[in-house]
Amino acid sequence: MAAGREATGERTGGRGGRGAGKGRAGRREEPRTGLWTRDFGLFFTARAVAKLGDTMLPVALAAGLLQEGYGAGAVGLAMASSVALFAGLVIFGGVIADRFDTRKLMTGADSVRVLTQSVAALLFFTGSAQLWQICVIGGLNGIASALFQPGVASTVPRLAADVQKTNGAVRVAESVAALLGPAFAGMLVGLASPGAVFLVHAGTYLVSALCLITLRLPAAAPRAETAAPSRFRADLVEGWHEFRSRVWLWGVISVWGLYMVAAWGPTVPLVATRVVDEHGAGAYGLINTALGAGTVLGGLIALRLRPLRMLRAGAIAFFSVSVFPAAVGAGLPVPGMAAGAFVAGVGTAFWGVMWATTVQTQVRPEVLNRIHAYDVAGSLALLPVGQALAGPAASLFGTDAVLLAGGVVILVCGTVLLLVPGIRRLPRAEPRLTPAASGGTLPAQDEPRRQATA
Repeated sequence: MAAGREATGERTGGRGGRGAGKGRAGRREEPRTGLWTRDFGLFFTARAVAKLGDTMLPVALAAGLLQEGYGAGAVGLAMASSVALFAGLVIFGGVIADRFDTRKLMTGADSVRVLTQSVAALLFFTGSAQLWQICVIGGLNGIASALFQPGVASTVPRLAADVQKTNGAVRVAESVAALLGPAFAGMLVGLASPGAVFLVHAGTYLVSALCLITLRLPAAAPRAETAAPSRFRADLVEGWHEFRSRVWLWGVISVWGLYMVAAWGPTVPLVATRVVDEHGAGAYGLINTALGAGTVLGGLIALRLRPLRMLRAGAIAFFSVSVFPAAVGAGLPVPGMAAGAFVAGVGTAFWGVMWATTVQTQVRPEVLNRIHAYDVAGSLALLPVGQALAGPAASLFGTDAVLLAGGVVILVCGTVLLLVPGIRRLPRAEPRLTPAASGGTLPAQDEPRRQATA
């Protein structure tokens, strides 16, 4: 591993066997025993505000490029420029995040996106935006996101002892932001211009960066002592070995790939096309609102329920996601489709909190960023494949048949998750407080149980 790096208010363990360091002004960090601490409030705000901006972006891109005379294909290309680089580079971002100060990396990534979105706002304000410029900006944003995202996983366990409640609270905030973002963006486009949306988006990244730079994180876990500094490639390989050594981890990601290709990937474009064509854009907005409201409720439920087998509980909840494509494929009226979307949102959010908490508490802290990067890359890699197959599959079998089949695939995925012993039986790794060298306490994972189940 890379040598430990000291940052303002934060010190990581070094190669020479250094233990936990001191916080700001030589003080050791106090235990994170409660949820709503100063630092969690900053992180919570950063994630909620950034999510608000991210959900505004598709509206701004579509309105701005159409205003400049481009078509739907150009909008898709602009969006793909960001997603492609993010998915391709996030694994490398995980290695970098495990070698350096994640707080600084995340703040730097936000700072880059403040600049790129400000430039985009200027281009649209002046009416000089060209597709290649927007694609370059999207690519830079994708690179910044690849450096930012891995650090989220390792930051959460360092903010509070209760990782599940932290994830649940953040999920609720992000769900509410996702509900408000598109409507706010539409209002800004109507009252001002697409450039105004990009300017606000840049402001959300600025708020996120300011919140993150003022975080006071406890010391990271000491890194294992090695004879010589590891190389980038060695760290990348170690992350892969850690990933494939856990049946529950690669098993879930494999099932998720099937879900993306055969269920969720086709569902998103086919539901949009079917509902808008038959019931109008207003009905589609209502269904999306119901989906978002369901994710809020799912996050709230995840704040309260504490199952001993988190992946088993999440897999059971995951069955409910099948209701959404099945409701649309069965031709239910709009209220029925909205109800199906709501139920699916509850299951999706609950599964998401169970999964994120499992990864963050079962994986060794010194490789967590890399493992999370493999998780994100594996989850995203096959989504575009499923979306690309949606049209040909609908032409060959019919939209309703593909959506109903997607519902069946979701049931199959949930069943497979429950059939794999390594997933079904994985016990909860509850964080506990262990004594620090000075008699203080810092959050730590239930190491014996994690090792027994890894």
